[in-house]
Amino acid sequence: MQRRTLLKLGIGATVILVAAGGGISMLQPALSNGHLSTNARAVMHAVARAVLDGALPSAPDERDRAIEAHLQRLDAAISAFPSATQAELSQLLALLAAAPGRVALAGLTSGWTQASVTQVQASLQGMRLSSLALKQQAYHALRDLTNAAYFSDPSAWQRMGYPGPSDI
Repeated sequence: MQRRTLLKLGIGATVILVAAGGGISMLQPALSNGHLSTNARAVMHAVARAVLDGALPSAPDERDRAIEAHLQRLDAAISAFPSATQAELSQLLALLAAAPGRVALAGLTSGWTQASVTQVQASLQGMRLSSLALKQQAYHALRDLTNAAYFSDPSAWQRMGYPGPSDI
């Protein structure tokens, strides 16, 4: 390797590392004291609309109230997670909330609040079927959190025809 090539490679790597470090430092934490930030709520709101499509009330007002109650249950569940789990979830949601992370990880070019249910569903499906384990893990985390928060609500059981757990 010639000295010029080595210098060019060193300068190029330095520029890339500075840009990546600057980008990472600009990410806002998605959890604050164990609760979802505004950006993280936008991500989870869009994911809830996509994952729970068909299970939510069809009337817009009722659907909005159901999603808000869902986000409150999700927030309460996350605040009870161990700190290491909260840190990992915060990193995932911060990455998804930032435009470059959303495009790279979810393949979603429009913002979470502007994306349609169909677009978010397609994005989640792309993550699920990705050959990268990281994308699959992110999909499973988002889907499992959404489903756990939704099915923890006894009123959701009634909508699905589940009578609830039996008394022992």
